[in-house]
Amino acid sequence: MPVITSSGRLALIDTSDIEEYPLTRDDRLNSHFFMVWERRRWLNSDMRLKGRAECRALYFDLINIACDQSPVGTIPNDMEVLSKLLMISESELKTLCQLEYGPLHKWRPCRCGDEVRLMHPVVLDMLIEAVSRKEDNRAKMEAANTVKRVQRLRSTVAGLHTDLSKNDAAVKWMDEWLVKQAVGYRNTSWVEQAIMAWSDHRMDLQRVPRRGTM
Repeated sequence: MPVITSSGRLALIDTSDIEEYPLTRDDRLNSHFFMVWERRRWLNSDMRLKGRAECRALYFDLINIACDQSPVGTIPNDMEVLSKLLMISESELKTLCQLEYGPLHKWRPCRCGDEVRLMHPVVLDMLIEAVSRKEDNRAKMEAANTVKRVQRLRSTVAGLHTDLSKNDAAVKWMDEWLVKQAVGYRNTSWVEQAIMAWSDHRMDLQRVPRRGTM
């Protein structure tokens, strides 16, 4: 499989020797219009201290471009496409990539399913942290939404059956039952059905013989 090296040249590499990219096309950061950038790491990097100005600019451009690609954090394994994304000629890009600190400095091939693309370890670290924060925020939001949903259900149940609304186990069970029914708007009719389902559930539990009894 021909892949682009950091020098911009093609090299034949067995795809089995290419590492699998850890993020998939399902890992999206559509709501992220900014990226976390380790300023001090960049200011003290060899790329910034030793690379030519145009190479540094194109290198930074590629990092931003990669954040909008799929899978996120990768760029195409194609010099023609890369040159168009960077808005320079392919010959100019190839010439700059031959420098020790060219635009593709430390970009390396990776497998993304059946496709081979290019990845950068620093970009990957940045995105894995962003994806982790996204999952943490999603979990916190789901937990908060569940609390609010149960509170609303408890209020509705209180208007129909005051004592039952004080039973935490019952309210939690009814909430889970309504979720399974895929109820969008929990009107009084649906809550009444949930109360009846809870009543049936309690009766079923009472029918189960306890251990040690005949």
